[in-house]
Amino acid sequence: MVFQGPSVLLMSKPRAKLPFSEETLQAMLVRVLRPLVKLALASGFNFTAFSAILRRLYIEVAENEFTLPNKQQTDSRISLLTGIHRKDVNRLRGQALTASFLTVSVSQTSRILARWLADPLYCDAEDRPSALPRTSSDGGPSFESLVGDITKDVHPRSILDDWLDRDIVVVDQNGWIQLNLSSIVPNAGDEARRHYFTRNLRDHVQASVMNLMNDPPPYFERAVHYDGISPALAARLDEIGRKEGMALLLKLNKIAHQAIKDDPGGNSRWITGVYVMTEEGDAVPPAAAASETETDA
Repeated sequence: MVFQGPSVLLMSKPRAKLPFSEETLQAMLVRVLRPLVKLALASGFNFTAFSAILRRLYIEVAENEFTLPNKQQTDSRISLLTGIHRKDVNRLRGQALTASFLTVSVSQTSRILARWLADPLYCDAEDRPSALPRTSSDGGPSFESLVGDITKDVHPRSILDDWLDRDIVVVDQNGWIQLNLSSIVPNAGDEARRHYFTRNLRDHVQASVMNLMNDPPPYFERAVHYDGISPALAARLDEIGRKEGMALLLKLNKIAHQAIKDDPGGNSRWITGVYVMTEEGDAVPPAAAASETETDA
């Protein structure tokens, strides 16, 4: 068992030289980038296109995050930091990579679901999302009022039709609308899934990088790993992890939803994420796996 945490710590201020060799960093990047390269190849995104993005990203990060105090960032300095020719730096500088995949519909869906999962008006006595009538003549909670709490720009019927098509909700035998918790994650190929892939992966990588580059590490980041186990045990742990992870997220969403009502607002951002994964790999004898485990709490 491993409680995964940052194993390499840096000074509190980011430095150009990390406390491990370039060869070690290369090995780290190979392991981290391999799934992304797989995604790129599966999507027909070749090395030429990938390297063009990396070139622009190197320039942007060097320009914005590696400035010197009281000195203007020049093409020559960016070229020195990145290894990219100064002519290319001059040509590409300022072409920020600012593409956003968050659309209005994605944002509205998330906000409506968050309300349904957290607001006591739309939850039962056990804090589960209640089944809702489409409309209510006496002003009680309904799907129409739920949507109306979030937006007046889209008709509730349009959202209902979209959610029925995506299996986010079902209509029961009484004609009431029930939230399908197992289908909250959008279907493959959906724009929302692409958005959350980008945002969640970026946030996790950002937390991990900041933990490596600062002492003490500023973010909580832990994981539990077991290797060399049977597929049956892996499946059992996967089911438990999904159930407990969803319970944690629902609880935190409810706490945040209640607390934000009295919050004065500001520029802070908070996120908690959970992932559960089972992977089939080369067989590792249990004894060997046990001898390699360590605890980092």
